[in-house]
Amino acid sequence: MNLTGARWSLAGAEAVLRLRALRASDDFDAYWKFHEEQEYKRNHASQYADHHVPEIVPSASLPQPSRRGPLKIVKKKGES
Repeated sequence: MNLTGARWSLAGAEAVLRLRALRASDDFDAYWKFHEEQEYKRNHASQYADHHVPEIVPSASLPQPSRRGPLKIVKKKGES
């Protein structure tokens, strides 16, 4: 943390030290899994009733694209 010209706020320095401690103790992977679960709950599950996120619809049940192919841009005669 002793970098030339670096300035640390107390909160920023504490966050970096905590992450370094997690890495040094080999607990980082378990922490990161917990962190992602909490982020999912806060950002996704909390948006649904009873914190139940609906299942994703399998792609096989979605309508198939048209056999005609993609739309093409057609210019009228005389347009450049």
